[in-house]
Amino acid sequence: MSQQLLYPLRFEPIYQYRLWGGRRLADLLTAPLPGDGPIGEAWVLSDRDDHPSHVADGPLKGRTIGQLLKQFPEQMLGKLAERFRRFPLLLKFLDAREMLSVQVHPGDAHTDLLPAGETGKTEAWVVLEAGTESRIYAGLKPGTTADDLRRSLTNGVVADDLTWFTPKPGDCVFLPAGTVHSLGGGDVVFEVQQNSDVTFRLYDWGHVDGKTGQPRALQVDQAIACIDFAEGAVGRVTPVVEATTPVERERLFQCDHFWLWRLRGQSPFTVGAAGAPRVLVCIDGMGQVEHGGATYAVGKGDVFLLPAVIGACIVRPQSAVTLLEIALPN
Repeated sequence: MSQQLLYPLRFEPIYQYRLWGGRRLADLLTAPLPGDGPIGEAWVLSDRDDHPSHVADGPLKGRTIGQLLKQFPEQMLGKLAERFRRFPLLLKFLDAREMLSVQVHPGDAHTDLLPAGETGKTEAWVVLEAGTESRIYAGLKPGTTADDLRRSLTNGVVADDLTWFTPKPGDCVFLPAGTVHSLGGGDVVFEVQQNSDVTFRLYDWGHVDGKTGQPRALQVDQAIACIDFAEGAVGRVTPVVEATTPVERERLFQCDHFWLWRLRGQSPFTVGAAGAPRVLVCIDGMGQVEHGGATYAVGKGDVFLLPAVIGACIVRPQSAVTLLEIALPN
């Protein structure tokens, strides 16, 4: 029954107000943006109690990913079911019209800084859109100390201690927990991260929240406590080309928490793996995902979870398509 029931699962985006956001996610996702204010994030796969992802269509429409993991743990996660009680990644699109706060996330080892039930937060970005004013800040300049940072915060020049570059579409950045970072000025990115919502702000560029009329709170002591001061500058990741036919397959990220590939081409190709879950994120083009004699339309902004029990699927592009494929390490 479970094998007949489960299928490639598409989820509805969960839009999030952010004072630094814009309205460009309307061009990426088909679900209309709420209201007319700044939308900074679309959570496209979230197994969190406060913002659970719901299946968008098919027999399981309306069910949350958490409900499915509870009902079908082995079928959803395969051999990883014993390790995870919730889906361990949180996936987002970000529209950073203005600068995010200069921030840092704790690692799994910082148990004193993690609320109950939370993990550390290692994350990565794939840049989808960028302009001449776009910036990515990632990592500290070599030799920067905690005292240096505190002095810079007092003087309002913390950006002087950070390394930065002007991104272009296709750039990829890996941000281990403990990395000081920010981005904005017109960036639109896809983000993959551990399923955690713990952020400590060092500096917020003088932002005032339009909803409250107040600056946002900073958590300077906690942020400095979890910074990896030995890390230094963080630059663009160099993709590793693993295949060129039937599509170009590049490995972008491979860490303890997630593996991610970028697939580009227009010939049919295989995605997914036997006995393991995979996530597909379409960032350009359109086509169909085929499984079990059924077809599922996939277009720009769509996110599909392929349950472990269904194994590999075929993607048939309508024209050139770009997908991200995400795996959970064994």
